[in-house]
Amino acid sequence: MTLTLDIPRLETERLILRAPCEADAEKEVDFWASEAARFVGGPLRPDEVWRSVGGVLGHWVMRGYGFWAVDLKETGAYLGRVGLWNPLGWPEPEIGWTLMPEAWGNGYATEAALASRAHAYDVLGWETAISLIDPENAASKAVARRLGARFDYPFDHPKFGPSEIWRHLAPSELENGGMEAYA
Repeated sequence: MTLTLDIPRLETERLILRAPCEADAEKEVDFWASEAARFVGGPLRPDEVWRSVGGVLGHWVMRGYGFWAVDLKETGAYLGRVGLWNPLGWPEPEIGWTLMPEAWGNGYATEAALASRAHAYDVLGWETAISLIDPENAASKAVARRLGARFDYPFDHPKFGPSEIWRHLAPSELENGGMEAYA
């Protein structure tokens, strides 16, 4: 039996957001074994990374949206995963990002998250979105700020513990100039 998923391919100036695949798990193993993974539910063993990629694909099946694998257009290098997330028990629909360390500091998370947010608002009709961020994850907070998101409320995640909910601008706020909504 073959299951076919219709996962849209998105492109930005520098990136391709594509359907995740099994090979992505192999590319993520070192990251998920590292201390850096603590902000996103790690560290994980290689078998758990494989299951994680399976969960990302399953989210597409069950919700009709999910995380995309992100590749650099110029080289085809795998950069990580960025997209839309709302599994059972999640506080609200989320725009999330997890990039491999070699991709940090280049604006890729922001660029891919903007494409993801546009898909959520323009195609899926979302009226709001959050990002769930570990209180100690300064890098993710910086990405959220660049996207125009602001801290909204604390959230005690049953698995990850104390977290912060960052609220993204709504479609109407983006249409009306965006950042002024927080002035």
